[in-house]
Amino acid sequence: MKPKHPVSTPSRPDRNATKALGKTKPLVVRSGAGEVRIIGGLWKRTRLRVPDLQGLRPTPDRVRETLFNWLGQDLRGWRCVDAFAGSGALGLEAASRGAAQVLMVEQHPVLVDQLRRVQTRLDAVAVHITCGDGISVMEQLAAASMDLLLLDPPFESRRFKDALQAAAHAVAPSGFVYLEAPRAWNDEELEALGLMRARYLRAGAVHAHLLKARAPTVA
Repeated sequence: MKPKHPVSTPSRPDRNATKALGKTKPLVVRSGAGEVRIIGGLWKRTRLRVPDLQGLRPTPDRVRETLFNWLGQDLRGWRCVDAFAGSGALGLEAASRGAAQVLMVEQHPVLVDQLRRVQTRLDAVAVHITCGDGISVMEQLAAASMDLLLLDPPFESRRFKDALQAAAHAVAPSGFVYLEAPRAWNDEELEALGLMRARYLRAGAVHAHLLKARAPTVA
């Protein structure tokens, strides 16, 4: 699949970041850190540092491996958004597997700085990083312009519906929305947002959904 529309960084991201930080409880930096590894592609086995921040919960290796098995491994030409980038594990995994454009959005300055250092170290030219609110950024994207939107909000967030609504606006008819949540979203909830479930996995407390745009009903 070849990219048709370039990913453009939305205007005034700093305003969005300030607004978002004002509405949510700031993450608290604690002592200690962990790491995750990129599973496949160009940067396979590359280690990504995970700061010990309250609310930061990288996608487990098993779940990431399953997700990219679902997607078919080769993402060459795909236009992607990692709307709650965190450690960068999901977005960098997509870029490692050949995605043409990966817009990574994160509002915590510690994580934004780390993502930019990793981007430089890997010479990840397909990756674009912006400091801001992932939902606001998705709302500014052109309709039906993205092949893959990755949604992994903090589990305590109350903005899952808003995130899904914004992603449903931006996803291409042949594209996918990945949602990681603390509970399963049922067919009725997804249908109301114009989405449908393609695949689903539960791994411990993680409910992983691969979603597609629901075709319009013909009258």
